[in-house]
Amino acid sequence: MFWSAEFDTSTVLLTHAPDILPAAGNLFSELRETSPRADEQGVHFLLKADSQTVRLVRLPDTPAGTPLAALVPLDADGPDRIEALERLLRALQGRTVPDDRRLTSQQKRRHRHMLQATDGHLNGASYREIAGVIFGVDRLASEPWKTSTVRASVIGLVKDGRAMIAGGYRHLLHHRRKA
Repeated sequence: MFWSAEFDTSTVLLTHAPDILPAAGNLFSELRETSPRADEQGVHFLLKADSQTVRLVRLPDTPAGTPLAALVPLDADGPDRIEALERLLRALQGRTVPDDRRLTSQQKRRHRHMLQATDGHLNGASYREIAGVIFGVDRLASEPWKTSTVRASVIGLVKDGRAMIAGGYRHLLHHRRKA
């Protein structure tokens, strides 16, 4: 399956535009479904704009080539979905598409390191070997290994990576909100 039943909050859900809306000027009339994949949830496809990619799902029973409307469920993820919809509209209008702000560059780097560390650990690499790959061998020589902050970091990366594999990845792309 291309995406799970639990849609990523950056996925724009598309349905047939109601007849009360004018069909003229509908930005989706010229939209090409690139690399579409269909399943019981609908037709999944991507729209590339600048360096960004917008994920789209045309819901079942929504004919291709007809005027479309975006569906925004009224749930806690509504603001994230509206942000994704704004990115889509900007792309369709040929305007600059802003970066996806759900993950900072530091978070992206940490997640990449988590995957590297977990992959190494699952393939039998020691924590020291993993640290050498992620942080560089020179950094390992600067302090005793048993009390090293690098060692603690690698252990934390592996622990968090395993949690991500166990289902924590589902929370990756949600904005943090005040309670």
